[in-house]
Amino acid sequence: MTSNRVPAGRMLAADCALPAPAGEYRIRSADGHWIHAEAYGPEGAPLVVLAHGWTCSIAFWAPVIHQLTAGHRVVAYDQRGHGRSDIPATATGYSTAKLADDLEAVLTRLVPAGERAVLAGHSMGGITIMAAADRDGVATRTAATVLISTGPGDLLTELKVVPAGIRSTRLRRFLHRRLLQSRLPLGSVNAVSKAMLKYGTMGPATPDARVEATARVVHACPTGVRYQWSRVLDELDVKQQLAGLAAPTIVVVGTHDRLTPPVHARRILAALPDPQGLLELPGIGHMAPVERPAEVAAEIRRAVKLAAEKAEKAEMTGSVTE
Repeated sequence: MTSNRVPAGRMLAADCALPAPAGEYRIRSADGHWIHAEAYGPEGAPLVVLAHGWTCSIAFWAPVIHQLTAGHRVVAYDQRGHGRSDIPATATGYSTAKLADDLEAVLTRLVPAGERAVLAGHSMGGITIMAAADRDGVATRTAATVLISTGPGDLLTELKVVPAGIRSTRLRRFLHRRLLQSRLPLGSVNAVSKAMLKYGTMGPATPDARVEATARVVHACPTGVRYQWSRVLDELDVKQQLAGLAAPTIVVVGTHDRLTPPVHARRILAALPDPQGLLELPGIGHMAPVERPAEVAAEIRRAVKLAAEKAEKAEMTGSVTE
């Protein structure tokens, strides 16, 4: 496992280190798998649940958590195989249905009875929210959602990591599959690995301290876990579930996102029952929560406000009806 110690002479952005959690939880999913979750911020404040993406962990959300904790109760959890959650013993432990199971388990445990949370998902975390849209245990605990740098399917077709000069669709798909499904360990975080990560996942103006922080999170993901989830993403199709995502939903994407380009965001928005706008961040890559945490946090706050207004309207309508 990659060490979390920062080598001498290399600094992380200050907000990329997690604050001390207010609570830590070990949550059992439907198949018996154990999921690690942490809570930040004051109890009783509006509740936000964060789901991270492929090869990341709770630590990826640190910049956004710092932005939100003054006025929100923030719950973040490690997707199975990542961070401090258990690694599935076999390939059957990896699927979009398992992601939905885990989210449902987290919400059932940490969202108080009768309350709802705003869900925000980045990349595979957004896929998790889409995959779980038809679960009663999720829908009844969801006030609004924010889908960040994500897509519902056809990921290999739309990838833009391979240079545009390679025009053959078949060749591009082949090269992208070989790249994403590599079983090679990522090794240590160094100048070359950071440059490669920045090219593939971040905007060209991203400061080195944020590239460093992101690289350390990504390199900590076990190689086998990275490979197993890449196979799930290769065959991803949760487009049908979008029609069941009834909560008010905001979509966020970077214009420089090579992994889930803006075409996915527009398709998601067009399929949503209650779309609440698309924020396109100029020059930003796939890692928007690290690259532009203030803007991402602002959209999460907007989702909290939308949910409160919707609840107030429903309460007023109910009072009039009575």
